[in-house]
Parts: sequence; C-alpha cells; structure tokens
Amino acid sequence: MADYTIEALSPATWDAYARMMERHNGVFGGCWCTFFHTMADEKTYDADKNRALKKRLVTADRAHAALVFDGEEAIAWAQFGSPDELPNIYHRKQYLEEADRIPDYRITCIFVDKKHRRSGVSALALQGALDLIRQAGGGVVEGYPHDTSDGRRKSVLYDGTRALYERAGFTYIRPKGTGNCVMRIEV
Repeated sequence: MADYTIEALSPATWDAYARMMERHNGVFGGCWCTFFHTMADEKTYDADKNRALKKRLVTADRAHAALVFDGEEAIAWAQFGSPDELPNIYHRKQYLEEADRIPDYRITCIFVDKKHRRSGVSALALQGALDLIRQAGGGVVEGYPHDTSDGRRKSVLYDGTRALYERAGFTYIRPKGTGNCVMRIEV
C-alpha cells in the first residue's frame, strides 16, 4: 500500500478536501457531505450553497473528518462528529424509537476517490476517524454501514459495509432501515 497519511479536516486542509470534492462534483449531487449536518427543513440541494455551508462548519470547528492523503492529494475521508453536529441520519425515527443509548460520536459518511477504490483506503479513513476521536477524548462511537452480509451488492455505499466496520472492531447492534445497521465501538 502506498504511503498514505491521515489528517483532520480543518481550515488548513480545506483546500485539499475541496479539490477532492470538486473532482467528484461535490459528491452525491453536490452534497459536499452536508446531508447529515442538516435536517429536512434546512436542506439545500445547491452544490455552491452546500460547499459554503461545509466551509463555515469547518471554520467553526463543527465539521470533522479524517482525510486520507496520498502525498498532497486528499483521496478519501470518514466524516464523524457528535449527534449534535450530525443530527440527521437515515431512518432517524426508527433509530430513536429503538435506541438503547445515544453515542458520543457518529461516523456518517465514508468516501473514496474513484481512482483509489478497492485498495483498502476506506479502512484507513475509518481507522483515522477512530484515532481522531480517541485523541479528542474518545467515547462510544456508532456507524451506520450498509449490511451486505446477505451477499446483496449495492451501487452506492455512502458509509461502507458491515464487514468493514467488523474488521475495525465494531460490534453489530441491530438493523436500521432496509439495508443499513447500527454498529458500535468504544474508543
């Protein structure tokens, strides 16, 4: 594997993050990884507005991610934050009805540059997020990956797979929605 490094998303790494996002048209129709930061009534589906929102959140230290770098180029990220920072999750109503506890941190999005997919970089991004959470004091961390343990393939994996999280030490808690699950680890 190449000599990858992990850095936190911050004003200092914003430009590298923005270049990666721009290479992928803001990702998922211009989301700029803001979907989980906002609730339905706050959503914008305009890439420029989402870019500006993400930059404001990064500047205010309200958006966190582990960025994987190949040299000077950001090639992947794993977004994480507190439930207050990332209140919007898919199947939120079901999640809250079935929750036995609310985590200290959530990992809500993992993305890998198309030139670096299927090379283990998503595992590096996930581990980078866990390391940054540990450095911030740690706690209970949840992720909501796609559960493909039944062999079904998905065309869009915005948060990795159950197997990825299991390899990182997460424990399966329960299903969430029709194809995702709740995974948990304490760091």
